[in-house]
Amino acid sequence: MSIDGELAGSLLGRSDSPLAVPATKPLVFRLKQGTIPCFRPPALFPAKQGRPASRSLKFPRPPTATISKEMVNLMVGNPVKFKVRAVITVRRKIKEDIRGAIANRLDALSDKIGRNVALELISTEINRRTKAPMKSGEAVVKDWFEKNKNRGAQLVYTAEFAVDSGFGEPGAVAVSNRHQREFFLESIVLEGFPSGAVHFVCNSWVQSTKDRKDSRVFFAAKSYLPWETPEGLKKLREKELAEIRGDGSGVRKLSDRIYDYATYNDLGNPDLGRELSRPILGGEKKPYPRRCRTGRPPTDTNLQCESRIEKPHPVYVPRDEAFEELKQDAFSAGRLKAVLHNLIPSLIASISAENFDFEGFHDIDNLYKEGLLLKLGLQGHLLHKLPLVKKIQESSHGLLRYDTPAILSKDKFAWLRDDDLGRQAVAGVNPVNIERVKVFPPVSKLDPALYGPPESAITVAHIAGHLNGMTVNQAMEEGKLFMLDHHDTYLPFVDRINALDGRKTYATRSIFFLGPLGTLRTVAIELVLPPPAGGGERQSRVLTPPWDATTSWLWQLGKSHVCANDCGVHQLVNHWLRTHACIEPFILAAHRRLSAMHPVFKLLHPHMRYTLEINALARQSLVSAGGVIEACFTPGPLCMEMSAEYYRRHWRLDQESLPADLIRRGMAVEDSSQPHGLRLLLDDYPYADDGLLIWSAIDRWVGFYTSRFYRDPASVLGDAELQSWYSESINSGHADLRHATWWPSLSTPSDLASILTTLIWISSAQHAALNFGQYPLGGYVPSRPPLMRRLLPESQEEHAAFLADPHQYFLSAMPSVLQTTKFMAVADTLSSHSPDEEYLGGSKQVVEWAEEAEVLEGYREFAAEIERIEEEIEKRNGDTLRRNRCGAGVMPYELLAPSSGPGVTGRGVPNSISI
Repeated sequence: MSIDGELAGSLLGRSDSPLAVPATKPLVFRLKQGTIPCFRPPALFPAKQGRPASRSLKFPRPPTATISKEMVNLMVGNPVKFKVRAVITVRRKIKEDIRGAIANRLDALSDKIGRNVALELISTEINRRTKAPMKSGEAVVKDWFEKNKNRGAQLVYTAEFAVDSGFGEPGAVAVSNRHQREFFLESIVLEGFPSGAVHFVCNSWVQSTKDRKDSRVFFAAKSYLPWETPEGLKKLREKELAEIRGDGSGVRKLSDRIYDYATYNDLGNPDLGRELSRPILGGEKKPYPRRCRTGRPPTDTNLQCESRIEKPHPVYVPRDEAFEELKQDAFSAGRLKAVLHNLIPSLIASISAENFDFEGFHDIDNLYKEGLLLKLGLQGHLLHKLPLVKKIQESSHGLLRYDTPAILSKDKFAWLRDDDLGRQAVAGVNPVNIERVKVFPPVSKLDPALYGPPESAITVAHIAGHLNGMTVNQAMEEGKLFMLDHHDTYLPFVDRINALDGRKTYATRSIFFLGPLGTLRTVAIELVLPPPAGGGERQSRVLTPPWDATTSWLWQLGKSHVCANDCGVHQLVNHWLRTHACIEPFILAAHRRLSAMHPVFKLLHPHMRYTLEINALARQSLVSAGGVIEACFTPGPLCMEMSAEYYRRHWRLDQESLPADLIRRGMAVEDSSQPHGLRLLLDDYPYADDGLLIWSAIDRWVGFYTSRFYRDPASVLGDAELQSWYSESINSGHADLRHATWWPSLSTPSDLASILTTLIWISSAQHAALNFGQYPLGGYVPSRPPLMRRLLPESQEEHAAFLADPHQYFLSAMPSVLQTTKFMAVADTLSSHSPDEEYLGGSKQVVEWAEEAEVLEGYREFAAEIERIEEEIEKRNGDTLRRNRCGAGVMPYELLAPSSGPGVTGRGVPNSISI
């Protein structure tokens, strides 16, 4: 158990703690009109059958030090030096390589001659004569290498100081590591001061003085706004931020803690050929958010592009942003599993130009039942050329077999029903694109001079017979017509995509009718191709629900193209761009401009964990040229250009909050009489229903938290660090959109709470809803293909082949064996929780506010509300009137259920974007 957890337990669970909060004292959040009061249960976290252990906030008492006799003398007024004892908790490395073992031996010897780990206390007060902070003098950490032999995840050391009675309150600790290698410092607790125990929450790597000459400074857990900073800490606060910002030059070392900005000029590798060259994202031509700068030298063939570092070599992120060992092991295991899953198809593809298709749906089923390539017709002469493949198949059946996706185990044929496409739009892995039809026929916003008339080809005649006797106008007025409209996102890229080998797409629209039971039925699909280059009419094909065998197969092909469009928008826009990429500039700016003592930094810190690392890994192998995303999704090498175009035309921070997004899409209207101030137009919209519970809980918690520090607009406007953070997030992090007029202002406490709530929502619940269902809900490729390889039959030859064998035509339009297995392997990895995941409302965040009793109590209320939300979601999933989440073969909607165990669970809301 980490010291974080132990401190959390002592602060929340001990009646004798100076920070203990009386259980009977009520906490009242300031509520906006129409919101629900915060729920207080009779116990903090009542025990529940089957709950993951990580949800509990009860922990054993932490290691502490005793008060010295000198302290007693001081308390009765004798001006003497007194002893202070520091308890230092260090996290042990789980695995030790040979170099590490040698370094340990050398450090054991050097420790005996004074090259050791030492601490120095820094007071919050200054010496009135020298005007410098008062310091205690160094104290050496005792028994470093003797205790290093102990087993356990944490090692606890001590150091003793003789402190003058006029020292004042300690505000910082300087740590000098004179050993050969870094160590991970979890916490320091000082006891012996008149004010009581002083906590330092570190959770950081301390580099050797051979890599970093200066001591590493850690501040006490107490929050200070800039103007509240004690005299003894002011210069340290400024110095720490300056070091973290760096000077914008040089190649970054893996041990650095420097946060800076760069464009996406590292996606391609032009040195390996023109086919791997990619445009730079970020700048006037192709606006895009900024990434973390690494400073690598340029490529040989294009000086504007940064050279790449390929796997398995690590990409730079600031040292404390890198995965910890548990996370790294889990991620590496998932990546190994993905490699094994895709090994045999990749080997066969490397010696054969033939693109192997599935011969039947039973071949896809065999991926889950019997392992790769069995009964796929691929053994033959290819296996004679690759005897290794046969050996792998015979010895590694378990590793090469895929887990059955949850959607397949529930109802293997659900994807064939017309209501399932609508259910996926409100309770699937991409529930954020469905919108209300406000104008009929739908109208494009693209330039008609380039893309033809803006009106959709779907007419009243196409859908009138499918509206339960309503006219189209009646259905629109009563909120019964909805659509998935990917037309404008895809159409500018369709010709370039269709020119690629083995990629075919349309720009699609789908119209849904809301039936009396609250489910959505697909009533029309539009498949659009752009006008020919030389001019002419746009090519549009409208499909309606089938009446015979031929139209049934065409209808199924049309739905597959809709799903492929939706997969691309989900991955490239909603998942990667709107969560991963757009949040990164705010994280960089937070580290560069907000001190670790700043209350806003403390609030955001749990929601920034691992995001820079996972984004760097994505640029290395997922969204890069020739990477997994290009290989698995229809746009191929145009994937990131499509993402950038959406950013340029559509992304707005002021519309990224859940309420604003629902209103923008016409899925809700403002209504102060409703619990969340909104009235949903769909009574059964699982993503929005559950999302509003979590949004409101975050909103109340953030509003309460910010009100403790900011009482009026002057306090917000006068906070130089806060204003600098927000300004830099816009002007440097989102520089290409900095002149937009829609950026929310940061002038009042309400403005601040709104911005922070949106960022925390994006990092936690929004990302969870878009990420952790990828394999459980999308791992069966026929139900949701990530790419398509054929259009609907057009020529006489194609039509004849389609009529002769529609089953085979459909499978040949689906991804190939190699594309399918690669997609499934990656989706499985991305859908997995690591064992050290930190979830919304969890206990580890408590130590951030160890010195603020009122904030601690507020967080306790927030954690209790998250527990209540989980119970409500379980209740909803058992409600038979909610047919989009409960029914025969219907998947319960659990993507926003807050807690989860490790692995692929289809549930869980981590604090941050960590995968």
